[in-house]
Amino acid sequence: MENAVDEIRSEEVLRLASEAGRILLQNGAEISRVEDTMERIATHYGVQGENFFVLSNGIFTTGRSYANAQFIPIKGASLDKVAAVNQFSRDIQAYDLSLEEACARLEEIKNLPSKPLWEQYVAAGIGCAAFCIIFGGGLADAAASLAAALLLNFFVARIGMPYLSKTLANVAAGFIGTLLCILFYSLGFGSNLGNMVVGTMILLIPGVAFTNGLRDIANEDYLAGMTRLTDALMMFIAIAVGVCSGFVAHSWFHGSVIHLSGTTTDTYTSMIPIQMLAAFLGTASFSVLFGLPRKHYLPAGLIGMAGWMAYLLLNRYTAAGPFASTLLASGIVALLSRFGAVRLKCPGTLFLIPGEFPLIPGGGVFWTSYYIASEQFPLAVDAGLTAIKVTLAIVLGIIIAANALGRRD
Repeated sequence: MENAVDEIRSEEVLRLASEAGRILLQNGAEISRVEDTMERIATHYGVQGENFFVLSNGIFTTGRSYANAQFIPIKGASLDKVAAVNQFSRDIQAYDLSLEEACARLEEIKNLPSKPLWEQYVAAGIGCAAFCIIFGGGLADAAASLAAALLLNFFVARIGMPYLSKTLANVAAGFIGTLLCILFYSLGFGSNLGNMVVGTMILLIPGVAFTNGLRDIANEDYLAGMTRLTDALMMFIAIAVGVCSGFVAHSWFHGSVIHLSGTTTDTYTSMIPIQMLAAFLGTASFSVLFGLPRKHYLPAGLIGMAGWMAYLLLNRYTAAGPFASTLLASGIVALLSRFGAVRLKCPGTLFLIPGEFPLIPGGGVFWTSYYIASEQFPLAVDAGLTAIKVTLAIVLGIIIAANALGRRD
C-alpha cells in the first residue's frame, strides 16, 4: 500500500515538473532552463530516478511508473510566464511549498493574461517606427512604418494567427506589409521605401526562435538550436517570399519594379542621440510584444540601446567593420543580460532576446527579397551572404560571452 502511495505521489511530481517545462518551452525559454527547472522541482519533492529529455518542440518525461511525451509546437513567446515559472521553481525550495500549493501556483501562472490589445498595438507601432529610424529612415519614413505596422498587426492578430498556418501567415503578412508601404510611398507619405518596408517587416521577424536557437547552440544543445534556427530560417524565407511577391504584384500594374538604390541614411535621425532614443524605444516596445513583465521594460530597453550603440560606434568610427562590430555588440548584450538577470533575479533570456533584436539582420531579408524581385541576382547573393555573416557574428558573440561567464544564469 505504501509503495502504491509513493508511486502516485511520484506521478504527481513528475506531472507537475512536466507541466512547468511545457509552459517554459512554449513561451520562449531555452532548453537548459527547461531541463534545470524540471529537475529542480522533481528533486525537491524527493523523486529520484526521473529522466527528462527536452527538445525544441517536445518533452519526454519518464519515471519508475510514469511516462509522458508532449509535442510543443514552436510559437511566439510570453516571457512573463518564463519569469514566473523560474521564480516558482525557486519558491518551491525557499518556502517548502506543498505539492498541492505548487500545483495551484502553476495553474495560476498558466492562466496569466496576455498583454492588453492597446498595449500591443502601441508597442507594434512605436517599435516599427523606431527600427525604421535605426535602419536609416527619416521621421516621415518612421511615421509611415508606424501606420503600416498598426494595420499589419491587425491582420496578423485577427486573421493570420487564428486562420492561417505560420508559414502562410508570414507570406501573407510580408505581402500585405510591402503593399501598404508602397501605397504610402506612392501617396508621398515617406521618402525612402526601403527603410519603410524594413521598419514594418521587423514586426514579423522571429526574434525568439532565432535568439534561443543561437543560445541553445552556445549552450551546446546543438539539436535543439538547429531546430529553432531552422524554424526561424523558414519564417525569414516566408517573409522574403511575401516581400518579393508584393514588389512583383505592384510591378504588374506599374510596369516595372520600383527602383531602389540601396540603403540610405537620413542625416537627422542618424545622429547619435536620435539613434540612442530609437534603440531604447524599439527594444522596449518589442519587450512588450515578447511578453516581458512591465518592470523589465526599462532594463531591457537600456540593454538593447547599449548593444546598438556599441555596434554603431564601432562600425562608424573604427575599422572593425559590420562583422566584428556585431560580434562585439552581441557579446556586450549577452554580458549585460547576465548582469541584469543576477541583479533583478530573473532569467537572462528576458533581456537577451529583446537586447539582441536590433542586431538581427532584418534589413538583409528585405534587400535579398528586393534584389530577387528586381532580378539583380548578384546583389541578392551579396545581401544574403552579408545577413549570414551577421548571424554568425551574433552566434560567436553569445558563445564568447557565455564562456567568459563560466556558467549559466
